[in-house]
Amino acid sequence: MYMFAQIPERSMHYLRWVLTIAWLILIFSLFFDPISAKLTDYNNLSSPLRVDPDVCIKVQGVCLPQSSYQLGAPIFWGIVVPSGVFILLVFGHELWRRICPLSFLSQIPRALGKQRQKKQTDKSGKVRSEIYKVPKNSWLARNYLYLQLSLLFLGLCGRILFYNSDRLVLGSFLIFTILAAIFVGYWYGGKSWCNYFCPMSPVERIYGEPRGLLNSTAHEDSRSGITQSMCRIVREDGSEQSACVACQSPCIDIDAERAYWDGITQSDRQWLYYGYFGLVFGYFIYYYLYAGNWDYYFSGAWAHDENQLEALFKPGFYLGGNQIPIPKLVAVPLTLAICTFLGYFLGKKVENAYKVYRIRQKSPLPTEIIRHRVFTVGTFLIFNFFFIFGGRPFINLLPKFWHYFASILAAVLSSLWLYRTWIRDPSRYQREGLAGKLRKQLRKLNLDTAKYLDRRSLETLDADEVYVLAKILPDFTHQNCLKAYKAVLKETLEEGYTDFGHSLEILQQMRLELTITEAEHQAILTELGVESAELLDPEKQYSREDWLRLQSYRDALLESLLVTWKKDPDRQVGSELLEVLTGKSSREAIKHLLTELPAAGTETVESLRRQYRITGQEEEAILHRPPADQLWQNIARAFQVFDRLSFSSQSDREQQERILLERFRLFDSDGSGQISLEELKACLQAIEPGVTDKKIEAMLQRADTGRDNQISFQEFRDLLHQFHQ
Repeated sequence: MYMFAQIPERSMHYLRWVLTIAWLILIFSLFFDPISAKLTDYNNLSSPLRVDPDVCIKVQGVCLPQSSYQLGAPIFWGIVVPSGVFILLVFGHELWRRICPLSFLSQIPRALGKQRQKKQTDKSGKVRSEIYKVPKNSWLARNYLYLQLSLLFLGLCGRILFYNSDRLVLGSFLIFTILAAIFVGYWYGGKSWCNYFCPMSPVERIYGEPRGLLNSTAHEDSRSGITQSMCRIVREDGSEQSACVACQSPCIDIDAERAYWDGITQSDRQWLYYGYFGLVFGYFIYYYLYAGNWDYYFSGAWAHDENQLEALFKPGFYLGGNQIPIPKLVAVPLTLAICTFLGYFLGKKVENAYKVYRIRQKSPLPTEIIRHRVFTVGTFLIFNFFFIFGGRPFINLLPKFWHYFASILAAVLSSLWLYRTWIRDPSRYQREGLAGKLRKQLRKLNLDTAKYLDRRSLETLDADEVYVLAKILPDFTHQNCLKAYKAVLKETLEEGYTDFGHSLEILQQMRLELTITEAEHQAILTELGVESAELLDPEKQYSREDWLRLQSYRDALLESLLVTWKKDPDRQVGSELLEVLTGKSSREAIKHLLTELPAAGTETVESLRRQYRITGQEEEAILHRPPADQLWQNIARAFQVFDRLSFSSQSDREQQERILLERFRLFDSDGSGQISLEELKACLQAIEPGVTDKKIEAMLQRADTGRDNQISFQEFRDLLHQFHQ
């Protein structure tokens, strides 16, 4: 399931370059191609692509002139476009977005640091520059699906009328699309072209939501904060770091299924799914309505028709052997518009009929499930309908076996997708997501689970098995249960999965499984409010995407400071960096730290603030009092700055050991060889007087694998290495 999710971003980056260069070469061939026409020359008897002058392909009762042609347009329409649809349904949206050349090119302004900026004054009166984003309540943010579907409609009309076969018009259209994507990348931050403008985006949603056949599942992915096709960058050490700027919420790149369930009851989804069904149906049917036969389409003559532009004002329909005097320029949008509206109204009728049927069967379903199932069946049908036509001009050149193979492959894969998708529902999605968080808490409690798993790991358990395990573990007492529930609740609040007003509803399934009462839930909420008041403050609660934006900024800032320190270890940045990382009066510490940076380093920090749209308050919040894991991770990365040594030799490894021992002795004030809770408190509170005892105790528990309430040098070293890796 995770074959592409596990591919490193650096490898995908190289693949994007290869695909982008190949696409640009294809576009160039539309303007200049002295080679491929030789493959279609009727005298080239060895070529399967040769034109046969003896074959009559009739269009409105007249044989179409046959001559050699260049292959750029046929390859684009007959191979590239069908491949995209196939990838989306089988491998998921996450693969397509990670390899799409147009998405890649739209990020050129971001890579060059040349994006539109505006001045913003925060509550402290400080003026900062930030990258423009599409405003959340703007017309575009509310109506982008209608815009994208309209652009897709115009694009399909344009195909039939202007650039199916005219190479110069097609090449110009593709270049215009690239320039538009780059301009949007300059005008708005993030993946705004993909999310708000790209005409391919409706197709991505239809086939990629709620999930492709083989894609990963973001809500169950506890391996890292980077999921599916979300924006990311590669650090110097090769590890990956989120680069999310929260350009859209909910974001299909972060969690496609969450975006699907969040918007499924909105009316624009009906237009998207039902309208697309009718649009695709109308697009392919028009070839028959225009030519009067199917030979015109399946021969591929439409992709090299020399008379395409000349036919704009000629009859656009040919029915019953008679030309209908409606110009093709009118007939095409008329046909596609009628089919789109018919698809929309037919879809709504089917949806209502299914709803009534379930009521009559005395098993009514929520609107989300009704609509999801109709969407799913519609997607299954239109995918198979598409591949009756998609790529056929090339497939038909192959032996008969491959004709049947292509049809069977599309039917089998789409049937598997239908089976996998039909059973999805919002409650199952939430149950799986919360089970993933419970799995993480069970792992942190270090309970003896081995004898109950029969050599399996916690990661291989499905949601139901995780809950069963939690019920049968003798060491998972009710106190431990409440402790785990509290950690899950805190995580869901911190990371924007829910807010305190909806937490009772969102975590209902978990409470039932763990026999936790509503009163206990409210008591835990009260505890969290005392420990971290901002968790329950409506003004300080963030969406999942905004939380990722803030974490992305924090990681990027840390990375830039560490890089600066590595390049100039003698500069007085180290001690200041450790103070900032552990939250010491963050805003003042950051200001002081910036004075220690070279000009290039200061500009990097300011650039990050602009890119992630960070206010002074947000900066202070995310750098202040990080969780126990984050504290240890920050300390690990700060100490491991000495990895500028190669450690390839024994002397280097010994030097690393000495350095870590020196850092260990900073905590071990009595020289006992163990860091006690009191010593850990003394050291951390000297750096950050406001750090709570509970947070320090959590740090001790995280490091203390021997369970003797103290940290040995071995535990200290292992933990820092673990987080460094």
